[in-house]
Order: sequence, then structure tokens, then C-alpha cells
Amino acid sequence: MNPATARFVPARREAVLSYGLRGQNAPVATALLDCLAQGLPVHASHQGIRPAGTQPAPWLFCQSSGSGGRVKTIRRSHGSWIASFEISRAAFGLSPRDRYAVLGQLGHSLALYATLEALHLGAGLLLLAGDSPRSQMRQLTDSAATVLYATPAQLRRLLMADAGPLHSLTHVFCGGGKLDPDCRAAMAALCPNAVIREFYGTSETSFITMADGATPEDSVGRAYPGVSLHLGPAGRIAVASPYLFDGYAEPDLPLPPQEEGHLVTGDIGWLDGAGHLFLRGRESRMVLVADRNLFLEDVEAALATAGAGLCAALAVPDPRRGHSVLAVVEGQGDDTLAARLRRACREALGDHAAPRRIIFLSRLPVLASGKPDLASLARCFGAKA
Repeated sequence: MNPATARFVPARREAVLSYGLRGQNAPVATALLDCLAQGLPVHASHQGIRPAGTQPAPWLFCQSSGSGGRVKTIRRSHGSWIASFEISRAAFGLSPRDRYAVLGQLGHSLALYATLEALHLGAGLLLLAGDSPRSQMRQLTDSAATVLYATPAQLRRLLMADAGPLHSLTHVFCGGGKLDPDCRAAMAALCPNAVIREFYGTSETSFITMADGATPEDSVGRAYPGVSLHLGPAGRIAVASPYLFDGYAEPDLPLPPQEEGHLVTGDIGWLDGAGHLFLRGRESRMVLVADRNLFLEDVEAALATAGAGLCAALAVPDPRRGHSVLAVVEGQGDDTLAARLRRACREALGDHAAPRRIIFLSRLPVLASGKPDLASLARCFGAKA
């Protein structure tokens, strides 16, 4: 396969087994199927899907999550995703006999990827975004779905249905954030016959690593097939693979820097002797607190472990300490919980990591991926995200 010329194949419309309980996903799915049928480049965003031009071309445009503050339009070749579709066929045995269920909106890159993989492989497809957890569970059961693609937030929402086991599922693929141990255990109980695989990647790189039940708990796994990892100074993670994007559609955005022929991701991490990658956090989210480096992701992990639920850690300028930590937690104000969260951060990371302030909001702003909208929160509280 030549990645530069490979194209998505026109899909069988009858492969879509469900557009959602109310047919709410039919318009965006129909727009995608029309693009594939005509060979037109696809432009996917949170507003929907449309052709990105009037002439056939093997290009796909999708948007980043905006977790870095600006939503970027990612331009990639069809071949960059087809290469990993073929990995799914060869390594995981996925085939036309499978039935995929996708919980996210097609404007989100994970849901779009899963949808295109199902259509490329000739599998059945259920598009369940917008349905209630109970409705999603019922359709997963009735259709005997075998493959599920979702973010951690979408899996946690699905578990709210509190329904019986999904014996038909054999593969659960989770991306877009770290899957916490409690959610992984609950999904293992819900899907007793499924292998749960968690992958780490970015909109620009697609797959970087993949983890399964044998992976150390704090690791994001080993390099995905075809991926070369390079860790530069201070653990900066860089990647080379056939799955990389081709650039941004916005003319003012340059390509990310490279180190030794590898694309720099902006994440910091380390590798163990067995090749397992461990993430520290985003380089842009490392702050200085009382002369000590602190990754805000570490604070969020400690908060979540202590029962915070959906939360975010921000850095507020502090004239004496450089920065202090502000935690924003979804839910009603709770002094007992706030004390427990401070204690958990202090015990896990040190005194400097304990939030000076904890603010409870009835609802946190979130991105399409279900992650907290850090940029919005930072603007609201005059902080660094």
C-alpha cells in the first residue's frame, strides 16, 4: 500500500445497523457516506461532516480536542489511518463478522476513526452518540456488538446504566484519556469476554502506544506496531510512524518540532526496561511551585483517586511560591471532601502539591472528548491550565 495514494473505500450504507435510538446520527453519517461514495476529501468538526473540496482527493481533515487552548484542524492522508486499520485486521483479528459500537460524536477524531475502521473492514456499525446509557446498553445487547470504541468519560457514563453483562463484546478500545483502575475493573466485569485495550496518542500522531491487562498499572503501554519512540532531553516524547498527520490546515500553524527524525509530542515521560512508556504530563502543564517542578496531571490523578470525580488542577500565580494549585471539582461544596482531597495530594506528591483553594462547580465545562475544558477554566479563574 502506498500511503500517499491509498483511499477509503466507498462503504455499504446497510453496514450502519443503528444511527441511534431516534436516528439522531443519521445526518452526519450520511454526509460521511456521501463523501466516501464520491471520493471527496472529508472535513469533520464538532459542527458535523462536509466535503473539504469538490474534487476527489485522499485527504481527511479533523479537529483537535482543543485541550491546548486552540482547536486545530489536522490534515492527514487516508493512508495514515488505513495503515492502522490493517493492524486491527492482522493483530486483533477484526473482520466483516464484527459489529462495532461507537459512543462518541463523529466530529470527535476517536469516533470518526472507529467509524471509518468499521466501514473499511466491512463490519457492522452502531452509532450511539446522544443515546442514554440504558439505551446504549440495550442496543449493545440486542445487536450482539463485538467491538466498542469509547473515551474513559463515555465508558464511565455507560456504566451508569447498571445493567447486566455484555457477553458478546470481545474488544474494548479506549482512548482520549487515562482509564482509571476502578473504571477498568468495572468494564472487565461488564464485558467478561473482552480484551480491554487502552491507547495513547495525539490528534497529530494517531496511535503511539497500547496497553492491555498485562501492562503495569501506571503505564500507557508499549509502542504500537510500526511506531518508533524517541525520548529526548528531560524525557520529551517524540514519535516516528506511518500514522502521522501531514500538517495543519491553518496557515499560521507550523509543524511541531522534530528530534532525530521523530515528531515531538509535547508530552514528558520515561521508558522502563521492558519498553513500557510512563507519562509524566504535558510539558506545557509543568509548573514551578515553591522551587519544585509539578505536573498538574499528577495533581488531577491524586484528586481523582481520592474521589473527586470530574476535576481539573490549575496553577495560579503566587508572589512567594511562583505558583499555587487551584483545584476545580464538579459537584456540590463539601468541606469534608475538600479536606480529604488536600490530604491525598499532600501524601501522594508533597506539601507543594496540595491545592490552596478548592472550588466546587455544579458542572465543569467539557470538550467534545468529555475532558474538562482547561482553557475555559483558566480564563475563568485567571490561572494557567
